[in-house]
Amino acid sequence: MNFTVPPAIEDIEVISASVFEDLPEEILKFCEEIQIVVEDIVDEATEIDQGLDDPFELLALYKNGREIAPGIEKKIADSIDTLTLYRRPILDLWCETGEDFSYLLRQIMIEELGRKFDFTESEIAEMTQRHYQGML
Repeated sequence: MNFTVPPAIEDIEVISASVFEDLPEEILKFCEEIQIVVEDIVDEATEIDQGLDDPFELLALYKNGREIAPGIEKKIADSIDTLTLYRRPILDLWCETGEDFSYLLRQIMIEELGRKFDFTESEIAEMTQRHYQGML
């Protein structure tokens, strides 16, 4: 996909849905119900909660729908898990790296979900590399 202007939120929603379907099976088995949301940039509450110095530090954030706060779960789950992708930080990284946008988005999603589901850094790197080779 080629862009003459940066991808809009709607473009990233479409691309991320396609990328999600091709994520490694090891990750997908943890993602029974997940909603992917694209926001332009981190909101102030999340910025404070994550202890960020700069809102451009965060590319993606996974939130368990059952958690009220880290480690505190609701007795009745009333929302599904959410993977939020932050458009402007992702676009900055895209410009810096020159990577294929879909590949970059896949890498971001694998890394965020991999960390959330307690994969090691080497397992995450292996999954990312395997999917990069699958794109060639």
